[in-house]
Amino acid sequence: MSVADFEAVKKWSKIPPNIQQRLLNNVFCSKCGVTTIVEYTLLNDKFGILLKGKCKKCGFDVARLVEDE
Repeated sequence: MSVADFEAVKKWSKIPPNIQQRLLNNVFCSKCGVTTIVEYTLLNDKFGILLKGKCKKCGFDVARLVEDE
Protein backbone atom coordinates (compact mmCIF):
# COMPACT_ATOMS: atom_id res chain seq x y z
CA MET A 1 0.00 0.00 0.00
CA SER A 2 1.15 3.48 -0.78
CA VAL A 3 -0.19 6.52 1.05
CA ALA A 4 -1.40 9.43 -1.00
CA ASP A 5 -3.79 10.93 1.52
CA PHE A 6 -3.56 10.95 5.32
CA GLU A 7 -7.35 11.40 5.72
CA ALA A 8 -7.93 8.27 3.66
CA VAL A 9 -5.50 6.34 5.87
CA LYS A 10 -7.38 7.49 8.99
CA LYS A 11 -10.68 6.29 7.48
CA TRP A 12 -9.14 3.01 6.32
CA SER A 13 -7.68 2.29 9.77
CA LYS A 14 -11.19 2.43 11.28
CA ILE A 15 -12.27 -0.54 9.13
CA PRO A 16 -11.61 -3.91 10.81
CA PRO A 17 -8.71 -5.85 9.18
CA ASN A 18 -10.93 -8.76 8.12
CA ILE A 19 -13.28 -6.35 6.29
CA GLN A 20 -10.31 -4.54 4.71
CA GLN A 21 -9.12 -7.88 3.30
CA ARG A 22 -12.58 -8.68 1.93
CA LEU A 23 -12.68 -5.30 0.18
CA LEU A 24 -9.20 -5.79 -1.31
CA ASN A 25 -10.17 -9.25 -2.59
CA ASN A 26 -13.42 -8.05 -4.20
CA VAL A 27 -12.42 -5.56 -6.91
CA PHE A 28 -13.67 -5.60 -10.50
CA CYS A 29 -11.22 -5.75 -13.42
CA SER A 30 -12.63 -5.17 -16.91
CA LYS A 31 -10.36 -7.95 -18.24
CA CYS A 32 -10.53 -10.57 -15.46
CA GLY A 33 -13.77 -9.89 -13.59
CA VAL A 34 -13.57 -10.13 -9.80
CA THR A 35 -9.98 -9.92 -8.61
CA THR A 36 -7.66 -8.72 -5.85
CA ILE A 37 -6.19 -5.21 -5.95
CA VAL A 38 -2.40 -4.97 -5.45
CA GLU A 39 0.07 -2.08 -5.40
CA TYR A 40 -2.78 0.18 -4.35
CA THR A 41 -2.96 3.76 -3.14
CA LEU A 42 -5.50 5.16 -0.69
CA LEU A 43 -7.14 8.43 -1.69
CA ASN A 44 -9.73 10.47 0.17
CA ASP A 45 -12.88 10.98 -1.90
CA LYS A 46 -16.03 12.98 -1.16
CA PHE A 47 -17.92 9.65 -1.05
CA GLY A 48 -15.35 7.68 0.99
CA ILE A 49 -12.00 6.02 0.28
CA LEU A 50 -10.79 5.40 -3.26
CA LEU A 51 -8.41 2.48 -3.74
CA LYS A 52 -6.42 2.75 -6.98
CA GLY A 53 -4.06 -0.01 -7.98
CA LYS A 54 -3.43 -3.01 -10.22
CA CYS A 55 -5.25 -6.28 -10.88
CA LYS A 56 -3.40 -9.18 -9.25
CA LYS A 57 -4.13 -11.43 -12.24
CA CYS A 58 -3.26 -9.26 -15.26
CA GLY A 59 -1.75 -6.01 -13.93
CA PHE A 60 -4.47 -3.82 -15.48
CA ASP A 61 -5.44 -0.61 -13.63
CA VAL A 62 -8.35 -1.12 -11.22
CA ALA A 63 -10.10 0.97 -8.58
CA ARG A 64 -12.63 0.48 -5.82
CA LEU A 65 -14.63 3.01 -3.86
CA VAL A 66 -15.31 2.23 -0.21
CA GLU A 67 -18.24 4.46 0.66
CA ASP A 68 -18.46 6.36 3.94
CA GLU A 69 -21.18 5.21 6.30
